[in-house]
Amino acid sequence: QVQLVESGGGLVQPGGSLRLSCATSGSTFSIGAMAWYRQAPGKQRELVARITTTGSTNYADSVKGRFTISRDNAKNTVYLQMTSLKPEDTAVYYCHNSQGYWGQGTQVTVSS
Repeated sequence: QVQLVESGGGLVQPGGSLRLSCATSGSTFSIGAMAWYRQAPGKQRELVARITTTGSTNYADSVKGRFTISRDNAKNTVYLQMTSLKPEDTAVYYCHNSQGYWGQGTQVTVSS
């Protein structure tokens, strides 16, 4: 059974940082691309960042230069380092794997 479990969300002030983690089990993590998506209230889910098995990355324009996606194949975990956070980054952040599975999401709230 494939499981993706996100953690690391929370409340942070504008300009702050958070690091999200997504631990996976039951899947061939090391041979698939991984991605982070987010969904804000009343908006569609959108791709935030993606990383391939070889470490190639791509980002949404809105987070370029502020967010960094990385992976640790030995730990079957993907990370999202978020810096210079803005109120518009507030959303539920989801982990997604190449097999089409989703995590349960973790809430990120950026507010003073």
